[in-house]
Amino acid sequence: MKGILGKKLGMTQLFAADGTVTPVTVIQAGPCVVLQKKDQDNDGYEAIQIGFDDAKEKNATKPALGHVKKAGTAPKRYIKEIRGVNLGEYEVGQELKADLFAEGEYVDVTGTSKGKGTAGAIKRWGFSRGPMAHGSKYHRGAGSQAIARTSNKVPKGKKNAGRMGNETITIQKLQVIKVDAERNVILVKGSVPGPRNSYVSVRSTIKQ
Repeated sequence: MKGILGKKLGMTQLFAADGTVTPVTVIQAGPCVVLQKKDQDNDGYEAIQIGFDDAKEKNATKPALGHVKKAGTAPKRYIKEIRGVNLGEYEVGQELKADLFAEGEYVDVTGTSKGKGTAGAIKRWGFSRGPMAHGSKYHRGAGSQAIARTSNKVPKGKKNAGRMGNETITIQKLQVIKVDAERNVILVKGSVPGPRNSYVSVRSTIKQ
């Protein structure tokens, strides 16, 4: 298992020699810095903590400054842990770049989906609408709440209107089409969650 943090720059297309078109997402992958190594003896599990995208020191707390100075780097805006790695291959302060992955590999990309605000049950869950005639009086309602006669409550997990989007989503088994090590850019086939310039994490796929 290996992974890196980055930023979604947008989508584009790649044309093959035979004219076939491949939609790709451009991800700025790194450079990331290893901030901490966690082992079984001290933490109960093995992982590395990596940070991406420098932040201003004046906006960081004293504990955060002390934490990153052990790695000899600046405060980071985006910090995540990568589990299942070989700790012997990493050192605190080590820099990870886009060449961590190679063309043809498959990765899982995790990001935060676009927030769409409060939405009704039809848009949020795909419910069917009611008849649109004037006498219907029921057009885009949520429908029966299926309240039990005894509890007099709406069941837990009932699909209703509410906040839509802004959720952590992972797209699995995306193929790495191209790696630009000089500019720290990875092109993966297909789309990944989130708007442009949003943070994402790229890891080796769990579905081989």
